[in-house]
Amino acid sequence: MPSQSLSSGRKTNSAQQDSGLARFGLALATWSERWFPDPLVFALAGIVIVFIFGLCLHESASKLAIQGAKNFWTLVPFTMQMVMIIIGGYVVATTPVVNRLIRALAGIPKSGRGAIAMIALFSMLTSLISWGLSLIFSGLLARELARRVKGMDYRAAGAAAYLGLGAVWALGLSSSAAMMMATKGSIPPALFTISGLIPLRQSLFLWQSIAMAVVLIVVSVAVAYFSAPSPERAKTAADFGIEYESVDRPIEKRTKPGEWLEYSPLLTVFVSALIIWYLFDFFRTSPQGALAALDLNTYNLMFITAGLLLHWRPKRFVRAVADAVPATGGVLIQFPFYAVIFGMIVGTGISAWLASLFARITTQASYPLLVALYSAILGTFVPSGGSKWVIEAPYILQAANLHHVHLGWVVQIYNAAEALPNLVNPFWMLPLLGILKLKARDLVGYSVLQMIVHVPIVFFMCWLFARYIPYLPPMK
Repeated sequence: MPSQSLSSGRKTNSAQQDSGLARFGLALATWSERWFPDPLVFALAGIVIVFIFGLCLHESASKLAIQGAKNFWTLVPFTMQMVMIIIGGYVVATTPVVNRLIRALAGIPKSGRGAIAMIALFSMLTSLISWGLSLIFSGLLARELARRVKGMDYRAAGAAAYLGLGAVWALGLSSSAAMMMATKGSIPPALFTISGLIPLRQSLFLWQSIAMAVVLIVVSVAVAYFSAPSPERAKTAADFGIEYESVDRPIEKRTKPGEWLEYSPLLTVFVSALIIWYLFDFFRTSPQGALAALDLNTYNLMFITAGLLLHWRPKRFVRAVADAVPATGGVLIQFPFYAVIFGMIVGTGISAWLASLFARITTQASYPLLVALYSAILGTFVPSGGSKWVIEAPYILQAANLHHVHLGWVVQIYNAAEALPNLVNPFWMLPLLGILKLKARDLVGYSVLQMIVHVPIVFFMCWLFARYIPYLPPMK
């Protein structure tokens, strides 16, 4: 009895010490664990909503159905590019070099809150390089910290690991929209006639975009730190009954003479050297400079090459790829359903109606806010920066030309606002959830808390910076 009273007293004192932000985070976590649905539900619901919307615009049900289904395979090339981002990020994040870095970082924090803040910081920093790398790196870091730091809330740590996808990833080098607009071969012809080519120096590398990323990183780390519960109220990995295997497990011993090349670095070094030679020449000879030459295909090639070289042996590289494939399942099956939404919009009068609406109800000053709001709302149903951009770009860029709003900054408005619904839509959580062995509902409570803080900051910066970037005509 005395020990039970003492334990109860500790919990009461802990509840009193937790900040209001921490208590709010716990309440949201409890709600999401009970009520949050599967990611596929969002994609299917989006199809239904667009279909009903089309009927309200007097489009025929037959035309909506035909245009939607006809485009089911439209995004297959882009789907493979997204899959390769996940695989490339995974194989790099699981190399021995990166694994040693993760273990070194995990030895720094001494408290649960400090550990969660570190996860948040590195999740966002790595997402500026690659969102695929961010998901895997921060997930592995959270696992290692869960093993070392007592009293770290595993739900808050998981949400912190997801912050790269929910805050700044689209302001970095793996931005699907920015990369697409910088890659002439990836831009649909109908869109290119509206926008022309938008090089990265006119989108990702605007100083306004960099400033926005810095602000969001600082704010997100602060929220992650102060919203984390105290050790007594934390739900740890042990409370979930989770145990781990090391990702740096040794490879099997060679048993047959024919396997010797699988265990030798000879081929990986030679092939990597050829690709690096090509990449060096590619960037050196680009007529518009190295930044303009960077696109999705080149970016993926760089990551796959780095993974191949850092894994050193073909056997280890192949095993890393095999481990990464399950994390791509959600992308492979859900992107075709997003293409159905795209088909219903661009294959009917919905796209033209939306472009006209955007032009009618906005001015040059209010246009950035409407784009941010619309992108955030649509992102709830189409949680893909690239496929959703294909849906939105024709009419929002056309309206931007009419209002003389800088097209590159419109891309960045889209990028910043598009990340917001990722905090509540669990689609891109799938690779991370596989690593952490959690469900989306376990993380979403803390993600919702971050979204509440992010929305006014993102909207304000989108509106403010748009006023001071001069308009440039499309670059054909």
